[in-house]
Amino acid sequence: MFEALMSKIFNKNEKSSREIARDRLKVVLIQDRANISPEIMDHLRDDIIRVISNYMEINKNDMELSLANEDNAVALVANIPVSRMKHGGVRH
Repeated sequence: MFEALMSKIFNKNEKSSREIARDRLKVVLIQDRANISPEIMDHLRDDIIRVISNYMEINKNDMELSLANEDNAVALVANIPVSRMKHGGVRH
């Protein structure tokens, strides 16, 4: 079920405007149920970029971050294109 939802949300095949609007509404409803504002999602995205960038070069423009509903739980779904790994990443 989760994979079907994600393929519907992120599938790049042609969709009708009705399907696109429905998929966007699903994402908004999931974010609302998780009680996460768009501002928090932006901060979360920035934090993930900052941490992952210590270990690898990523394509920030093509990064996708969303929430999905799976079995009465909310899952954070990230698609982060990696250009290359950094050797000897920063350690704290």
